[in-house]
Amino acid sequence: MNVTRIGIAVALIVSGISHAYLYVHGYQHIPTIGTAFLLQASVSFSLALLILIGGPGWLWWAGAAVAGGALAAFAMSRTVGIFGFSERGFQPSPHAAISVVAELVTVGLVAAYLVGQRRADSVR
Repeated sequence: MNVTRIGIAVALIVSGISHAYLYVHGYQHIPTIGTAFLLQASVSFSLALLILIGGPGWLWWAGAAVAGGALAAFAMSRTVGIFGFSERGFQPSPHAAISVVAELVTVGLVAAYLVGQRRADSVR
């Protein structure tokens, strides 16, 4: 099994676990945000499983899109707010930091793979 595939799946699982934990421990009561956390966790788990079992390459793009969207939502929640919700810094700790790192890893692994593929294609 491809190491990059495993890395992407693990990063998605970590992000999903963090969002699921926060959903169960209070975010479920925040309108719109609670639902978004539940959806993010569910989609992350589903994509991770499909990527692990060898699903098509577009799933990697989907994983990067989910992670990138979560990063954008995190940034918005720390600046202008999102759906009337805002927080400061890396609270709640440690889940905010864990999620951000996992999502950066997901996007980074997909980007590194694509750059590597492009270079390999140009050498041929």
